[in-house]
Amino acid sequence: MAEELRAAVASQPKRLTSSSEEPEKLEENGHQPKRLKRDVDEEDAEDQNKKSPKRKIVLLMAYSGKGYHGMQRNVGSSQFKTIEDDLVSALVQSGCIPENHGENMKKMSFQRCARTDKGVSAAGQIVSLKVRLIDDILEKINNHLPSHIRILGLKRVTGGFNSKNKCDARTYSYMLPTFAFAHKDHDVQEEAYRLNKETLEKVNKLLACYKGTHNFHNFTSQKGPKDPSAKRYIMEMYCGEPFVRENIEFAVIRVKGQSFMMHQIRKMIGLVIAIVKGYAAESIIERSWGEEKVDVPKAPGLGLVLERVHFEKYNRRFGNDGLHEPLEWREEEEKIAVFKEQYIYPTIINTEREEKSMMNWLNTLPIHDFNSSAAGMQANNKNSKNSSDFEGSDGCDDDSE
Repeated sequence: MAEELRAAVASQPKRLTSSSEEPEKLEENGHQPKRLKRDVDEEDAEDQNKKSPKRKIVLLMAYSGKGYHGMQRNVGSSQFKTIEDDLVSALVQSGCIPENHGENMKKMSFQRCARTDKGVSAAGQIVSLKVRLIDDILEKINNHLPSHIRILGLKRVTGGFNSKNKCDARTYSYMLPTFAFAHKDHDVQEEAYRLNKETLEKVNKLLACYKGTHNFHNFTSQKGPKDPSAKRYIMEMYCGEPFVRENIEFAVIRVKGQSFMMHQIRKMIGLVIAIVKGYAAESIIERSWGEEKVDVPKAPGLGLVLERVHFEKYNRRFGNDGLHEPLEWREEEEKIAVFKEQYIYPTIINTEREEKSMMNWLNTLPIHDFNSSAAGMQANNKNSKNSSDFEGSDGCDDDSE
């Protein structure tokens, strides 16, 4: 009987095994070899990526712009590092997007809300894109980002959403040492200066002049007075109460507008500083909106921060449709405030102390001729270019991409 069973087993056809079905080799002790946790995690992530559908989302970003050549990625150019270089790398490494989408960002329908320039920071930048909605997505993306770039929030949006085109308004802040407002003839021109109530009221009176729709062709480059796109609508602009950090008094100017042109905010602030310090007459603001070419100084890029972007029309239409959330970030406000205190404000303060960008720029104001002709302006701009440019324009180039 035993011999008959052995013969039956021997007569069974042997099962062919493919290369993927090779039997696992046993270790010398007869046990199966252990699989490394890293290999298991990678396989799990790969399996999840295959299962995870792509969805259109927005990410709430905060970053310190120092050391970066702006927000926008220049694919194929590794010479100048941008915020988006680090972001795309983190998206690929976390498994949110395939590697080829990082090389061609159109494949993930990527769009930034505002193109911040070199050295400019953001506390509320918004980007829209299609990603795989993997588990713990924010944590995984942030694990592959440097600490001075954070993804603070995520929301699902409509399939056709474009963060730049759907944006109604943008709010920027500009943090500056208050000695920028010290009058050139009778105030201390150094860090010991403290802003008094009367000067702050004058600053806010001048900033309020910008509210409404005006022709800002003198506050940017390459736009003439007849260009309709030079007209911009400013909703609010004001300077807050001063505060002291590391023995220097600072203040923060906030401005909200539909959109801004290159250098516009820095020139708006630069002109107000020139008036308060006694270099220019108040009437120059009104004159700058006319067809005449006016010499408008450009304040340093250090201190400019993209605070928030607004989607009011989108929120009214889709924010309460039962499928999508309004693009508001009340729950993230504390995280935004903490990030600014940890990364943005210290960078501005320390850079001002070390490089004295505002003090150096203030020394160029006497070069400007605020009653000059266009020909005279060219010579003035040539003389003051090196001192006045922090190599970071506004980052307010919202609509010229």
